[in-house]
Amino acid sequence: MSIPQSWCALALDPPRAWTAPTGRARLRVEPEDFVVDEILGFAPGGTGPHGLLRVRKRNANTEWVARELARAAAVRPFDVGYAGLKDRRAVTSQWFTVPLGKRTADSWLGFTGEGFVVEEAHPHQRKLPRGALAGNRFALRLREFSGDRAASEARVAAVAAAGAPNYFGPQRFGRNLANLAAAGAGNRAMELSAARSLIFNAVLAQRVTDDSWRTLKSGDVANLDGTNSVFLVEPLDASLTERAAALDLHPTGPMWGEGGKQPGAEVAALEAGIVAQFEPLTARIAAARAEGARRSLRVALRGLRCGWEGDTLCLEFELRGGSFATAVLRELVDVGDED
Repeated sequence: MSIPQSWCALALDPPRAWTAPTGRARLRVEPEDFVVDEILGFAPGGTGPHGLLRVRKRNANTEWVARELARAAAVRPFDVGYAGLKDRRAVTSQWFTVPLGKRTADSWLGFTGEGFVVEEAHPHQRKLPRGALAGNRFALRLREFSGDRAASEARVAAVAAAGAPNYFGPQRFGRNLANLAAAGAGNRAMELSAARSLIFNAVLAQRVTDDSWRTLKSGDVANLDGTNSVFLVEPLDASLTERAAALDLHPTGPMWGEGGKQPGAEVAALEAGIVAQFEPLTARIAAARAEGARRSLRVALRGLRCGWEGDTLCLEFELRGGSFATAVLRELVDVGDED
């Protein structure tokens, strides 16, 4: 399947909320330049048939580590749980579950393989499901910065105050957008996810273009920050507007599928007009009987810190689970093609 140029733009370079970035830098010169720590949001169970393992990995793919854990536990790869995929060229701490069998959780401490080591291990009741994260903590080093430092610091402050468009990053669409091509030989679940993600990016791109991505409209489905809780905004009142300005509520866009919470007439018409442009993707989604859902159009950055080490811009922040640091970075600094 040939991918339209408009789809490529939505996947790789959707509209920015602000003007062009105020500087340029290099990202991921070394894996240590991109550090991610998962925030579970719950405590280990303390008992149970699974081991909940915190794994530190460097230059290691999540699925490969899961297979290595499965091999060591003598179980199927499917039996190993993890909340989400993490970048390979990075240093990440990530949680996995493995069936314990006759082993104890402590026996996993220090278990190592190429590019990873188990740093914590706890008994736990159940397999870790996808998406079971409160968020991720990032520490990024952007080297060889060139540009206006004062303007970049002001941009960081503006994004901290207003949030950033919650686009799906290029990772979601696969190398060379292979997940969108759906040639039949790929991972069908990833292809379905990419199709839904591109439609979401298209709706968000329109809301960014008309500058309504961070404000609520009457008929929006609003999301309560940091949760999966949503409700219909009808009517819109001053209290809801104030809560949106304070980053407590966010407008949402569709993860297109059957059912789910539906927006009011004005927002529904806007979304329907955009969705109609993606018939090949909606046909794929409909055939899979995917359940509709809503995703926040905006992501809040928590604990944002900005500093300098020579010509290296250092950033630290937290994002809710499922949001992409690369989508935030593109509002701050042009990193071009990552090394």
